[in-house]
Parts: sequence; structure tokens; C-alpha cells
Amino acid sequence: MSKSVVEIPEGNDVFGVSTQAFTDWQYAPAVRAGGLLFVAGLVGVKADGTVPVSVAEQTELAFQRIAEVLRLEGLGMGDLVEVVSYHVDLKQHLDEFLPVKKRHFIEPFPAWTLIGIEALGLPELKIEIKVVAALKG
Repeated sequence: MSKSVVEIPEGNDVFGVSTQAFTDWQYAPAVRAGGLLFVAGLVGVKADGTVPVSVAEQTELAFQRIAEVLRLEGLGMGDLVEVVSYHVDLKQHLDEFLPVKKRHFIEPFPAWTLIGIEALGLPELKIEIKVVAALKG
């Protein structure tokens, strides 16, 4: 099976300076393989690299970044087949996360796994979301 990496264009309005993280941490934003698009865990970082305090805003930004990766591949949120979300302080923040998630998903819904964790890569991050989408054709 062959695979290919999705690149985020330099100067992308959604990712901005945060594209440097892919190089710094040595990972691809997304990989095409076996008719699927595997999108790395994305966090709620603004284009200028700052992290908002609210879980709702972090969640919105994470979904915007996911939607942008999908858009670059000619896909949309309706092409998702799996979503895995990682939550610091899950019980405390779920009420902020769920309404944002609900705005981004349409039926038929993708499979979803919800995981509570102790921490993410930066102490201010509270949410990380990875997805798998079905490629067209």
C-alpha cells in the first residue's frame, strides 16, 4: 500500500504560524492511504500560535483546522468516518465541547471515541481531535 502526505500551504489562513509544529514535532498533518485520509490530532490554536483559554473556543478552532485539511483534499465533514477526541478534565469541560461538536456534524454521523486524559503537548491545551475521512474515488 502506498501513502502520501498532505501538506498545509505556507501562509494558510487557518493554520498560520502553527504549521511549524509539524516540522518541530516531526509529523504530517494528514496522510492518504488505502482510500482513507488520516488527519493527525489537531488542537485549538489560533493562526498566530496563541491558545485561547475557553474549551469551546479551542474546540471550534480544532474543528476549523480539521475542516481546512479536509477542504484541501476536496472533502468535507460529511466524509468523516471516525473521530477521536482527547479531553483534559473531561467531566469539567464536556458541556463546553458538545455544543460545538454538534454544530460541525451531520447525519450519518461518524464513529466517535471520547477519551479523558491527563495532559496534552502544552499545558494550556484542553482538547485534541483526530479524524479519519473516506477519500473520494
